[in-house]
Amino acid sequence: MLRKVLDCLYLGAGWLAGLFLVAIFVLMMVLSAGRPLGINLPAGDDFAAWCMAATAFLGLAHTFRHGEMIRVGLLIDLFGGRTRRAIEIACLIVGCGFIGYFAYHAMVMNYQTWQFNDMSTGVIVVPLWIPQLGYSGGLVILLIAFVDELVHVLSGNDPRYEKPKPQTAEEIVERAVQSAV
Repeated sequence: MLRKVLDCLYLGAGWLAGLFLVAIFVLMMVLSAGRPLGINLPAGDDFAAWCMAATAFLGLAHTFRHGEMIRVGLLIDLFGGRTRRAIEIACLIVGCGFIGYFAYHAMVMNYQTWQFNDMSTGVIVVPLWIPQLGYSGGLVILLIAFVDELVHVLSGNDPRYEKPKPQTAEEIVERAVQSAV
């Protein structure tokens, strides 16, 4: 049950990131096409910037969970067995620490922005805690994903974010095409 809830959380955050990406597209098209037509979208740049931050941070957990996050495996790939497992666990612990630190301070910043009723300074005045939710919420969901993966690996399982090594040249080419490398 908990597994299903967490997977839905990561997928939902990924969908939200995608929706904010579509919002960026729509905003940029209205801003670009609207100029020659005399259409002005007040604070359109501000909204596009907030959507970019939400897209970037809300998509992190989904990306991590599916093994698409950029990961430096040069050191880990040199080892196998228990040593590799220990390094993998150490990396997840360090990742949890860093992400926990950033998530905590993002939430504190978000709370203080709400507490002090901090507003944007653009043409349209918006309480800043609202656009900051994408940033802090995305980091909290990423922290949950890291802790989830740490518990999974500590339970004796292989990391879910690590894809199996390609066996043929065709698989290498297919993965390169899929990841747009």
